[in-house]
Amino acid sequence: MRFPSPLIEGRLVRRYKRFLADVELPGGPDGVELITAHVPNSGSMMGVDTPGAPVWLSRSDNPNRKLAHTLEMVEADGGLVGVNTAHPNALVAAAIASGRIPELAGYARVRREVKYGKNSRIDVLLEDDDRPPAYVEVKNVHLRRPHPGDGQDGVIWAEFPDCPTARGAKHLEELAAMVAQGCRAVMLYLVQRMDCTHFRVARDIDPAYDAGLRRAVAAGVETLCWSCALTRESIELDRPLPLRLAD
Repeated sequence: MRFPSPLIEGRLVRRYKRFLADVELPGGPDGVELITAHVPNSGSMMGVDTPGAPVWLSRSDNPNRKLAHTLEMVEADGGLVGVNTAHPNALVAAAIASGRIPELAGYARVRREVKYGKNSRIDVLLEDDDRPPAYVEVKNVHLRRPHPGDGQDGVIWAEFPDCPTARGAKHLEELAAMVAQGCRAVMLYLVQRMDCTHFRVARDIDPAYDAGLRRAVAAGVETLCWSCALTRESIELDRPLPLRLAD
């Protein structure tokens, strides 16, 4: 996925009310212009909301938008981290359609945001006349925390979630229900950063989600994790990461 126009560099002042951020941009009579940007991320953004961090914004020319700027990336731990949770579904759907993800290749049709379960929508539905459909739920991952032993044997952990998510636990239950109906169900974690080598659930942040994922896996739900390659011009799937779901 390429951004339609160059991203604008700024400096984060604060993120607040979940969906808003004040950002300093170069310009204005004092050399700095303060703007408010939309933050398309409902999580806590732990580790990527530090005041003063360099950030990159897209800008819309749509006159009907209340906020012209959207927060796309934050510089954290020396690298770019994607925080726009609107991108992962499109990135995964495009990668599946091009055969980039071997485990999900070969389906005749790829559809997005299809209603299923109890008043839910599946992020990606894969269909083929010769096999059961595959329901693919996609979660954005940006969390990386320091832990004792980090870096030993080259292991750096990406983690999900960054705050309790009852909605995420509900999605796991509905994926398991689709397996019970004879369908395939896949939980795919997309890490929008380049500096992690493995994935695990942040059990201390949301033990209920951790328990729900273990139940889902026991019920037949598959798990995948991919990291991304990010530049100021584009975001693309990069490589699969190993998952650890149990100690």
